[in-house]
Amino acid sequence: MLANARRGVTAEQVGTLAASGRVIAEDVAADRDYPPFARSARDGFAVRAADLPGELKIIGEVRAGQVFDGAIGGGEAVEIMTGAPMPRGADAVVMIEHTEKAGDFVRVGRKTPGDNFSPQGVEARAGMVVLETGRRLGFAEIALLAMVGRECVQVFRKPRVAILPTGDEIVEAGQRPEPFQIRNSNAWSLAVQVERAGGVPEVLPIARDNYESTRAMIERGLEADMLLLSGGVSAGKYDIVEKVLAEMGAEFFFDRVKIQPGQPLVYGRLEQGNARDKQFFGLPGNPASTMVTFELFARAAVELLGGANDAPLPLLRSKLSRPFRHKPGLTRFLPARLSLDGSTISPEQWQGSGDIVSLARANAFLVAEADRESWEEGEDIRVLIKS
Repeated sequence: MLANARRGVTAEQVGTLAASGRVIAEDVAADRDYPPFARSARDGFAVRAADLPGELKIIGEVRAGQVFDGAIGGGEAVEIMTGAPMPRGADAVVMIEHTEKAGDFVRVGRKTPGDNFSPQGVEARAGMVVLETGRRLGFAEIALLAMVGRECVQVFRKPRVAILPTGDEIVEAGQRPEPFQIRNSNAWSLAVQVERAGGVPEVLPIARDNYESTRAMIERGLEADMLLLSGGVSAGKYDIVEKVLAEMGAEFFFDRVKIQPGQPLVYGRLEQGNARDKQFFGLPGNPASTMVTFELFARAAVELLGGANDAPLPLLRSKLSRPFRHKPGLTRFLPARLSLDGSTISPEQWQGSGDIVSLARANAFLVAEADRESWEEGEDIRVLIKS
């Protein structure tokens, strides 16, 4: 899946302020040394370290945005502010807290060799690559682009991801369902997950459980860069998604994974007319199954199709707040509450993969390994962050 995910990635130029959250599509180099001059890191006095400790004559002052025209000689000091250029001859800054000023003289009682200033070019040299292709741009990266004078930047185009809910039992969220119907929550949760992964979600009308409706909506969905189908991939009589895709010439890479919830997960690609191959995921229809399989599989595909270099799972380890057991054989991803400091994890009470109320209470998924049956209170267990 990861090998196929980056097929067809393209780039565009946008204003840097509009690039937050996007993936950069070019290497960006420093336009000059940073800092461009030796820069004071403290308010205090620029001095020669060889003159310390001792009493020094103050010969001037320099603040950020100014340059001291002269040079510091033996037994001399210049009052300096944070961010100001170091005067010629100075090789240290004494913090103002460590000095005693009396008229035109300042007394320094300690030696400070090479302290409290940043040499020219210590952060980056002119021409050095400071941002590499494939990095997602956050606030620090936007600041870096501004620092090197880049008002525009090449970023990878956000992938359009079509979301196709399926099933005769599904009605739209604004409708009043009959007792035997359910509202279309999966498309809404997937739209949020796609957007958080850097894609542009396009929710399609519900495909009904018949060949004609399902095929027509799949063909429409393949106009996007990726297609996510929700439901219709289990082994039931009216689960026809795989049959329709197969008759359209789809290549399947897998159609089941050894996890719960989410076993009947389908992944493949399909050529649509003269267009390039399109990836598709057939996600199980139960809400927890849809959410979990997106996070474990489809999220990475969306991120890579959007230009990211990699898409690691947000896994960590935490200690169980109480004993836990499950039936081995499948890796299970179960709703849980992670403490604010991440030190403990508490499994949520839930009623199966259709229990959205419990899913909304959870802020993580406890990961129960397939080859282990039980854990004691205080034992480490893996956790998947609910992003």
